Amino acid sequence: MSQHKTLIRGAKVLGDRPQDVLIDGETIAEVGQGLDAAGATVVEADGQILLPGLVDLHTHLREPGREDSETVLTGTRAAAVGGFTAVHAMANTFPVADTAGVVEQVWRLGAEAGYCDVQPVGAVTVGLEGKQLAELGAMHESAAGVTVFSDDGKCVHDAVIMRRALEYVKAFDGVVAQHAQEPRLTEGAQMNEGVVSAELGLGGWPAVAEESIIARDVLLAAHVGSRVHICHLSTAGSVEIVRWAKSKGWNVTAEVTPHHLLLTDDLVRSYDPVYKVNPPLRTEADVAALREALADGTIDCVATDHAPHPHEDKDCEWGAAAMGMVGLETALSVVQHTMVDSGLITWNQVAERMSFRPAEIGRLAGQGRPIAAGEPANLTLLDSAYRGAVDPVHFASRSRNTPYRGRDLPGRVTHTFLRGRATVMDGNLT
Repeated sequence: MSQHKTLIRGAKVLGDRPQDVLIDGETIAEVGQGLDAAGATVVEADGQILLPGLVDLHTHLREPGREDSETVLTGTRAAAVGGFTAVHAMANTFPVADTAGVVEQVWRLGAEAGYCDVQPVGAVTVGLEGKQLAELGAMHESAAGVTVFSDDGKCVHDAVIMRRALEYVKAFDGVVAQHAQEPRLTEGAQMNEGVVSAELGLGGWPAVAEESIIARDVLLAAHVGSRVHICHLSTAGSVEIVRWAKSKGWNVTAEVTPHHLLLTDDLVRSYDPVYKVNPPLRTEADVAALREALADGTIDCVATDHAPHPHEDKDCEWGAAAMGMVGLETALSVVQHTMVDSGLITWNQVAERMSFRPAEIGRLAGQGRPIAAGEPANLTLLDSAYRGAVDPVHFASRSRNTPYRGRDLPGRVTHTFLRGRATVMDGNLT
């Protein structure tokens, strides 16, 4: 029995000249011009941008424990709508993903949902408490095959624990993804420490709280010869430290979120808790430094830090509000707006920073692959000419805490293919 075939006609592969791409079953069969395939479903791309399926190194799916915010099903549906074919699910669930049992549960829920691959991230320490290492080896050996470990939401602030974690993951080429936040420097912090925090009288979160941990951890990673990944880097100083570490040849990688590429702490003047996030929105100078660093490769990739919350956790006064923003469904649009339309990077480089590199850092086989014959058909088709206001009412995510409500953003994902199967067709979930 022949497998299903799909012909994508006239797509700009990685933003280059229009070509046809023939998908046969789970695989790309042919890339060229004037392709024909009897009985294939034809997708008229009309010059839309064809990218490899996007890979997110940093997603909060909230299940188990906070299914009121998101579930693996709703989160992966949101991911598919955003053009993602794989996401890394963070460990700060209830219970925490610090055992083989919990990571396997999350992995199985992802496989059952079927909208994108779900790769669980294991906790570095038991209960995210920073006191003793979690079962790193058991999580790696589990069916979930965990290679990325993070206490994200909290910092592994004890240098001895961090060193041990880096030494341990070396055995299986794992990576520790650090949420860089010195806890003593951020007690009671509500926003970026600077002119705006002083004017508003809100507790300030100094850049040095992030930078000091990054500096320590790149030194530790070099010392033990291991891999460290910096989550949601947000300051110009952090960029300089990572640039220095890379110049030494150390195994350091870093990510930036879409919101830190676009938004600044000036928005906090509205006191709208939708802008409350960890790490906080920084200054115009920081945003400029982050964009430049993403363009020159100092920052390896874009990661959403998709952090869904139910409305009651955000629809309250600033001080009581939860930190975080949803980001899966708007990430590619924000990157197009800040990086491509501004001339800083090409679509080819978008593929590098939103698919190839994150898949490589997460050691995710079958994702982040070239668009070529014989490769898995994980693909994203984007109408880059589209312009429209963000309306969270239509989100696939269970939560609506987007900072872009009503904002005009470019680009719309029209089709997403996971191993040849359309998860999104004509902008709608299948």
